[in-house]
Amino acid sequence: MNHCACEDETPDLSLIDDVLERYRGQKGAIIPILQKAQATYGYLPRPVMRYIAEKTNTPLHQVFGVATFYSQFFLNRRGKYIIQQCDGTACHVRGSGKIIDAVQTELGLSPGETTEDYKYTYEVVYCLGSCGLAPVAVINDKVIGRLKPRDLIDHVKELE
Repeated sequence: MNHCACEDETPDLSLIDDVLERYRGQKGAIIPILQKAQATYGYLPRPVMRYIAEKTNTPLHQVFGVATFYSQFFLNRRGKYIIQQCDGTACHVRGSGKIIDAVQTELGLSPGETTEDYKYTYEVVYCLGSCGLAPVAVINDKVIGRLKPRDLIDHVKELE
């Protein structure tokens, strides 16, 4: 759940005070602290990472390094709906490229982008573990298989 109305707004840092207290003084706690902070804010805003660095006596570059090293962490606000289109081998061979093109053309959303209203984030990934359903996409943990280019567009429009 995102508690920050916009990218420029300073989030309520007190929302993670209990997490920081729980891990106070523990070596190697940066990852679980960042995980809980991201669960709270929906991503890791820069003020939150500065606050974590300050409260844990960890250099900011180290906190930032952990957040950028692991793909589970996001430094930019993401959409309410996360659309992940697989372009791994099985999906690619079965036409995922045409689905990606259709999303770009019809929805104006390129891979890696989030709409200005933070409703959708579109990601191209390289394995969703559902090769038997290729081409496959996931929208907020819901797997949609055997897609044709129009199918994903229709699923996204149903979300509106």
